[in-house]
Amino acid sequence: MDFSTVNELLAGSVGGAAQVLVGQPLDTIKTRAQVAPRGMFKGPMDILAQTIRKEGFFALYKGMASPLIGIAGVNSLLFAAYGLSKRAISPFPQLSLKEIAAAGAMAGAVNAILASPVEMFKVRMQGQYGSATDKRLREVAREMWSQWGIRKGIMRGYWITVAREIPAYAGFYTAFEFSKRKFTAIYGDQLPVWALLSSGATGGIAYWLACYPLDVVKSRVQLRDTPPTGTPVQYIARELRNIVVESGWTGLFRGLSPSLLRSIPAAASTFAAYELTREYLKEFTGV
Repeated sequence: MDFSTVNELLAGSVGGAAQVLVGQPLDTIKTRAQVAPRGMFKGPMDILAQTIRKEGFFALYKGMASPLIGIAGVNSLLFAAYGLSKRAISPFPQLSLKEIAAAGAMAGAVNAILASPVEMFKVRMQGQYGSATDKRLREVAREMWSQWGIRKGIMRGYWITVAREIPAYAGFYTAFEFSKRKFTAIYGDQLPVWALLSSGATGGIAYWLACYPLDVVKSRVQLRDTPPTGTPVQYIARELRNIVVESGWTGLFRGLSPSLLRSIPAAASTFAAYELTREYLKEFTGV
């Protein structure tokens, strides 16, 4: 493994930690909007108010342990896979936006390997509402392992995570690179921090717009008491149909507004932390 890949792994870890710390409260609101029983909440602001009133402010950080523990691996894998995908697609450093989209899609598919269990634990923690029967993360992990094993328990929702990550990261990296290149044309290679933040936020918004209905399906599948049946195509199609029957077409976008709000600070901090760390490591290692 060369130094450039090591730099991407380390910078990805720093960027991932920044993303979790900044974005977790709105992620909790998003997940609860997707999976809560119909009529339990009136909307995102009601979720926020009820969560704080009934469970306390730090309930907004439920499920943070899973992504915070796993985010180093997840984001390291994502950024390293993206770097390797770019080099596999073209030997030239400046890729076209179509090539960027292809590299992002490839990185997203690889990223799902670690993102799937991290997301599953996070969703199951966020889907608890402060009752006496709420479980700790280790209890959730033990339960999923003992009852369902790896494929149907720990990796539940893997294929829907793959289906989500491919368009999500194609959109994410394309929007980020497009925005970054526009700023570079104005300010040169040494971009101000606010330009990196803006580019990251643009990428984050594109991420959710590219994949959101699939994210709703993923959350529902991962929270359910029993694993899905049938092939991935069958259970994804069945879940999409169930959502439409229950809530109409708008049900496919429940929780989108907090997701978009979360994407602005979360993705901005991710990419700013990643780019700044990578630049520091580049100067330190010379690669």
